[in-house]
Amino acid sequence: MYGEDPTINQLQELAAEKMGKQAGLFVASGTMGNLIAVLSTCQRGDEVIVGKKNHLFVHEAGGISALGGIHSNQIKNQLDGSLLLEDVAAAIRPDDLHEPVTRLVCLENTHNGCGGVYQTPAYIRQVAEFAHVRGLSVHLDGARIFNAAVAQGVPASELTGPVDSVTFCLSKGLCAPVGSVLCGTMPFIAKARRLRKMLGGGMRQAGILAAAGMVALERMVDRLDEDHARAKSLADGLRLVPGLKLDPKIPATNMVFLSLRADVQCTTDELIEKLRERGVLIGTTGERQYRLVTHYWIEDKGVEKTIAAFRSVLG
Repeated sequence: MYGEDPTINQLQELAAEKMGKQAGLFVASGTMGNLIAVLSTCQRGDEVIVGKKNHLFVHEAGGISALGGIHSNQIKNQLDGSLLLEDVAAAIRPDDLHEPVTRLVCLENTHNGCGGVYQTPAYIRQVAEFAHVRGLSVHLDGARIFNAAVAQGVPASELTGPVDSVTFCLSKGLCAPVGSVLCGTMPFIAKARRLRKMLGGGMRQAGILAAAGMVALERMVDRLDEDHARAKSLADGLRLVPGLKLDPKIPATNMVFLSLRADVQCTTDELIEKLRERGVLIGTTGERQYRLVTHYWIEDKGVEKTIAAFRSVLG
């Protein structure tokens, strides 16, 4: 909080450099980072354009509205997680005192709700240019931005450089125990620092957390392609299990989404429990729909065990 911890400062500087930004701010979570970004950009009564399936809208407890008094205008995500420019254009409010002021466009990369798919540098640049010409800012929820970068063989800065602010997680695929970093301009981060304090995010002796974040950025990015390869192996194996349905485009990165076919006589909870008995834990995304995520602690034998468990239950 005082700006004196050398490890925190080093982490923030490294994060900003990798995102192509002037400054960074260590925060407790991606949700906190996204909330601070929106609060730093918008006034009460302003409006944010966001996809209906974006994490910021679906999974962050309505924080921008409850805590910021900021309205959201939700538009349709395409199958690849993107927002059509014509939909963004149609959502921008006219200069009318009856309506909220459109201030911000929010993107997500990789896109959790659309299957772990990624957005391209060209698309991010296109949206940013489109928004900036119209006086709007762009925030990127880049919780898994390094997965998107590794999958496309580009530096993360190519995906984040065009936007005004970006949040990314040090945990998840990068393996740190906790923490995210919000990056943007110096004035933006100065405002964000005050908001972090307001939200209770100022931490004492946080250098040990930042040290784990440094390891995450310096040693864990280049190995993400291992997670992607294991996710592909997992998906390939599960496609051969009777009763499972997988999108042929899945996985784009490290997430495997699947569902039970209509003729399978098994409820959502029954499948979860039967797999648990076999040492496999899975998450649900809907009725008879599931998400499996590969990461540092999932090895090849874990992939094989998971496929065998599904086959045992459904075969």
